[in-house]
Amino acid sequence: MTDLWRECSAALLAKAIGELCFEGLLRPDPGYELRFDDVVYTFSATRTAFGGWAVEPGSVRRAASGILGDAVVEPCDDVQRFVVDAFRFLRVDPATTAGFLAEVTATLAADVALAATAWPAAELAALPRAELDGHLTGHPWLIANKGRLGFSADDVARHSPESRTPVRLPWLAVHRGLAEFRGTSELSEDGVRARELDPATVERFTDAVQEAGVDPEAYVWLPVHPWQLDHVVRTLWAPELATGRIVELGEAPDWYLPTQAIRTMSNVDSPDRYQVKLPLKVLNTSVYRGIPPHCTLAAPVVTQWLAGLWRADKLLGEWGTDLLGEVASVTVRHPQLSRAGDVPYQWLETMGCIWRAPVALRPGERSWSLAALLHVDRTGRPLVAEYIGDTDLAVWFAALLRALFRPLLHVLYTYGITFNPHGENVVVITDADHVPVRVALLDLVDDVNVSVERVPARGLEPDAHDPVLPRKPWPVLRQYIVDALLVGVFRPLSRLLPLAEDRFWGMVRGEVDAYRDRFPTLADRVDSGSLTVRDFLRYPLNGYRITLGYRDLTARPPVPRTGTLPNPLHDVPPIPPPDGW
Repeated sequence: MTDLWRECSAALLAKAIGELCFEGLLRPDPGYELRFDDVVYTFSATRTAFGGWAVEPGSVRRAASGILGDAVVEPCDDVQRFVVDAFRFLRVDPATTAGFLAEVTATLAADVALAATAWPAAELAALPRAELDGHLTGHPWLIANKGRLGFSADDVARHSPESRTPVRLPWLAVHRGLAEFRGTSELSEDGVRARELDPATVERFTDAVQEAGVDPEAYVWLPVHPWQLDHVVRTLWAPELATGRIVELGEAPDWYLPTQAIRTMSNVDSPDRYQVKLPLKVLNTSVYRGIPPHCTLAAPVVTQWLAGLWRADKLLGEWGTDLLGEVASVTVRHPQLSRAGDVPYQWLETMGCIWRAPVALRPGERSWSLAALLHVDRTGRPLVAEYIGDTDLAVWFAALLRALFRPLLHVLYTYGITFNPHGENVVVITDADHVPVRVALLDLVDDVNVSVERVPARGLEPDAHDPVLPRKPWPVLRQYIVDALLVGVFRPLSRLLPLAEDRFWGMVRGEVDAYRDRFPTLADRVDSGSLTVRDFLRYPLNGYRITLGYRDLTARPPVPRTGTLPNPLHDVPPIPPPDGW
């Protein structure tokens, strides 16, 4: 286990150095040296797209003065030591250093658990998407991508994706004075119950409400994460439980696995039932993982609005691009904290749920999350190599761009709408040979943004009178594709595919140019939100936490801008799509 710990720590150390240099927080000397106040780190690395750094694990050396004043140079695989050294040099508040170190250590422990039970890429390629999620290694850009502050070691062993441990979900009945159900126009509250619960369970839950001495019709039913029930509902909501305004109904019989998003649960007994997104008062990947009440309230109407645009768009239909709509929700506001003023946001997001449509596969199709493209097994074999198999590499990558990138360009420039297409928010649907044929997009109310400029094609937004969807100018709107897809997925993917850099980015550029040529009337929008400019704004995801710290805030603050990134699409020769688009 010691060797495994060191192996994983060396890998996380390499990632930490690379991403902090990429974000401009650290600036290496030309010889790949980082000079801090009293120590020097050297390493081997290759430069990547967007000014990135790929640091070679095991190459790091640390030099410091010994007790006799002489320089002591030794191999370094200790990511914790590096964090403290670097943060002292950056004059990071010690309380922030402590919090970040706790997240890094939790991430390292999770990485060790993953490595100890790792499967070869060839075996992973055959797994269904829900099971595969438990083998993936997390966000490729965030250093502390499994921080999960609030989880104990037992909680991680029970509720983390890498535990691969199915759980049953408890259900609650919440009085309508506290809870509000919303659904799309074709989905009623009873319809959700009938789809999610078998008749025997409905009867059992109804009996539980009646035994509490209250009227079942006066209550809304919803699932709750078992961790949240024990750590938050039974404590923060204890008065409501004591007075019968909340009634515990028991567990439903289906088994669920957590996705990489940790608060979203996939039904593995009945995959045709909904995914369910549940709040967790756990800090993970930058924010607490509750669900804001404005999101639960707006989710179904945003889904219905987007679905209407989808049905009317012939190209999206031709491409088969799917939406995993958030079709129903329950909002529960805390009766006291909701009127207490500037309460830290995590206390206002402790109960509620969103039901999301499952992926509907056609005969012969398979699926995996976009994050799977970046997985590498312990022998160094990329999972994507198994997916490509004997297919011509350029043909396979062109198919991915056609299925994924082209619809995102179309929705951005035709409707002024952008998603946040990072690895957890996109399901890639393939044929039986793992060649991408289409995608499904998810996390609609949380991550959909619209242009400030009114776009007639998108009609009236569903939140025109009570805005929920952020309004952004074109240069900022495009940033969601830049950060989530180009930087967050394509930057590491370009190192895993044996394609020359110019060919990789040339094929991406080819899709952009082809779209502009196909729709000359949209040229002003394409230019205003151009993906081929010389530089993009840089939004440092790791620097966000380092500068923000761990103090309580009333809202999730935006990621601050710090400088620019060179754009590999700017001057690369475009390679037109092979389908003549």
